[in-house]
Amino acid sequence: MNNGRIYNFSAGPAILPDAVLETAAAEMMNFKGTGMSVMEMSHRGKTYDAIFEDTLAKLRRVMAVPDTHAILLLQGGATLQFAMTAMNLLPIKGKADYAVTGSFSKKAYEEAVKLDMGACRVACTSPGLSPDFSVQTSIPSQGGLDLDPGASYFHYCMNNTIYGSAWPYIPETGDVPLVCDMSSCILSAPLDVSKFGLIYAGAQKNMGPAGLTVVIVRKDLVGYAPKNTAAMLDYAVMVKNNSMLNTPPTYGVYLLGLVLDWIESLGGLAAMETRNAEKAALLYGFLDGSKRFACKADKGSRSIMNVVFSAGDEAQDNAFLKLAESKKLSTLKAHRETGGIRASIYNAMPVEGVQALVDCLREFEAGL
Repeated sequence: MNNGRIYNFSAGPAILPDAVLETAAAEMMNFKGTGMSVMEMSHRGKTYDAIFEDTLAKLRRVMAVPDTHAILLLQGGATLQFAMTAMNLLPIKGKADYAVTGSFSKKAYEEAVKLDMGACRVACTSPGLSPDFSVQTSIPSQGGLDLDPGASYFHYCMNNTIYGSAWPYIPETGDVPLVCDMSSCILSAPLDVSKFGLIYAGAQKNMGPAGLTVVIVRKDLVGYAPKNTAAMLDYAVMVKNNSMLNTPPTYGVYLLGLVLDWIESLGGLAAMETRNAEKAALLYGFLDGSKRFACKADKGSRSIMNVVFSAGDEAQDNAFLKLAESKKLSTLKAHRETGGIRASIYNAMPVEGVQALVDCLREFEAGL
């Protein structure tokens, strides 16, 4: 930890790489001799236009986004995309399938139903759980998906931040386009973008600050929104205007560019995958051998981004959280839906931070 910084295990907004923050700090007052901050620039000016286009090019390169897909840098977070995806894609065939395996996929389904633009149904949920979708700890198998071959799309959330579960495979849906919320796992490993009709993600976990939303959409799926759709909510309008119908989240785009520079400097997404697997193995390895702590997600459905676990009861969880804070291990309290402890170990969390957490867990267990 440098300059008094802690190990921040927040689920989002989350830790950013030190190198990114250092570059941003150095360029804050005077970006490359312009005499002004990126935050002060006109989004129509030549200097900012170069930043914007460079960030788009980096993202396309790092994620190997094919020319069949457009990249949009928008606002509103993943929450707006819950509605926006349905508004733009449901009209294609008038119905859609949803996998409900966590809190945010449930919200996406509810937003789509609320729009009343077509028939939305739950195609799968966590195996063996009640219809209220509570306490989702596992991911259904491919055989457990009740797919409609006539659906406009199949929507799922790849990584469930709150429950600490993740899809260990990409669903096979035939000709039905895949729509995926990747907010808490984007840029964590290589991905075949061509398998997806649409990907969306809030930036505040692996890409930058809150306020920026990345959407990657197959071009042939654009243009189906009803004519009375607000311009800001129409993918066709945003594609035509290169995400600049209005002022984009300019500083967030700039920081995304710096994050992409950092990823490339470490070896790209393949290196990120190796790095993230090492951190997850370190933490899960301790938890699986622990006599006190237990993971909440099933073993075959575990996230390598968000590790949710407990010391057994609320009192013990709180005692551990107090010890962790004293050691500058911060924001480990889990979401109220699950209770317990959650360590979000996104790309920017160094292995040293995870080792410090494991050491703290070991100390707490030994003291009981």
